[in-house]
Amino acid sequence: MNNVAIELRGITKCFGSVVANSNVNLKVYKGEILSLLGENGSGKTTLMNMISGIYHPDQGHILVNGKEVVINSPHDAFEYKIGMIHQHFKLVDLFSAAENVVLGLDGEGRFKLDEIEKQVLEISNKYGFNIDPKKKIYDMSVSEKQTVEIIKVLYRGADILILDEPTAVLTPQETQKLFDILRRMRADGKAIIIITHKLHEVLELSDKVAVLRRGEYIGTVNTAEATEESLTEMMVGKKVELNINRPEPVNPTERLRVMNIDCKNRDGVKLLDNVSFSVNAGEILGIAGIAGSGQRELLEAIAGLQKLDSGSIIYNNPKTGAEEELRDKSPLQIRELGVRLSFVPEDRLGMGLVGNMGVVDNMMLRSYRRGKSIFLERKGPTELANRIIQELEVVTPSAETPVRRLSGGNVQKVLLGREISSSPTLLMAAYPVRGLDINSSYLIYDLLNEQKKKGVAVIFVGEDLDVLIDLCDKILVIGGGCVSDVIDARSTTKNEIGYLMTNTKKGRRASDE
Repeated sequence: MNNVAIELRGITKCFGSVVANSNVNLKVYKGEILSLLGENGSGKTTLMNMISGIYHPDQGHILVNGKEVVINSPHDAFEYKIGMIHQHFKLVDLFSAAENVVLGLDGEGRFKLDEIEKQVLEISNKYGFNIDPKKKIYDMSVSEKQTVEIIKVLYRGADILILDEPTAVLTPQETQKLFDILRRMRADGKAIIIITHKLHEVLELSDKVAVLRRGEYIGTVNTAEATEESLTEMMVGKKVELNINRPEPVNPTERLRVMNIDCKNRDGVKLLDNVSFSVNAGEILGIAGIAGSGQRELLEAIAGLQKLDSGSIIYNNPKTGAEEELRDKSPLQIRELGVRLSFVPEDRLGMGLVGNMGVVDNMMLRSYRRGKSIFLERKGPTELANRIIQELEVVTPSAETPVRRLSGGNVQKVLLGREISSSPTLLMAAYPVRGLDINSSYLIYDLLNEQKKKGVAVIFVGEDLDVLIDLCDKILVIGGGCVSDVIDARSTTKNEIGYLMTNTKKGRRASDE
């Protein structure tokens, strides 16, 4: 009996002169969880997109259950019982869970909501999901939305599931619940492929690990025989030190004081509710919270991008010693005060960079206002672009290549490198390692620590609680726009942070229970 669910033979995919995948051979077995690892730009997503029908290979063969198939579209993939759950959910907010599950399906059955809701509950009970089929998407948490995406592919009969960064926005408790569900699916004979950069999760969950490097297949190893160090060496091709060396703060002084700030959206819903905290120079303040808890609005308020209804933001200017009120000032006015707030947004191409511009032109976005003639000066930005490409190991054909053609991780390196190069006194980094491979992530952690040593006040919004605990000096936990607590990173635990992330009662600690 053939136990191979899907097999890739000699898969090659090129985009112009760029080879994304070269002669990749890979097998995934039924009743197995396979983790797919690789540095940014190594071809992981491209390879999975060929299995799920988004791309078509230039060369090679795909076999499902031992038979060669041609997958030209996601519809074809579903015909072969292949389903992919993307990191960015593809749901209609105004529809219920059940309506989203059948969205796009043919046949009269899609109009029988009662029957659909019953089937959704059957799937939920079988694998241990907790979902209300009638609940609207806009009322759901991130983990509930992810549940709908998984049920959607299971409803379509998927036996081969691909999950892209499935734990990126989950709390530790939600992550463990997802792992329990995936284990039940494995026991049911499903073949599961997970793309992730979190090595500790790879070692905890998967049966085997396949590694890609620069588009080429390096090999598959049994997880029980692997370590974080051995997997990193396979990905990078050399030994990498996996330690975050957190320096002790030297003479920390208050750089920023946020007092009782509030803001609402257009519908009058509070996005930030009486938020207060302070940030010291020479320290890293981490911010932890479930996605959509107010992290973005908080950083935008400090950067002058979010209008506040009340409260105050005081910046202690290290050059003049004066206290500057930042509230209600535009980003340009804040810069004219001599305040350098370097903001790395969540949406890199939407807010941080211009996709059609090259690396050099994106460097110039920070300096074009200082021009003294009608001609733009390109020497400085070109030198900066080349320095960032070299120091941060940005994979790009040239400094003039449009950044939209770079992988997500390389886009992130360009953005963070530009922000740090501006010599900020307060650096705000929102998810700076989201989607980065392990080697690049540790490079970013080192850069943030270098800023800390220079006396910069660093605010770091992250998803990996292990990193927040190892990198930061203090952690502000936010939930529902409220500060749950500010805790010492050196003495806290993941469970305590996870509890505070889902408990919005101010000041309540896990130890109080």
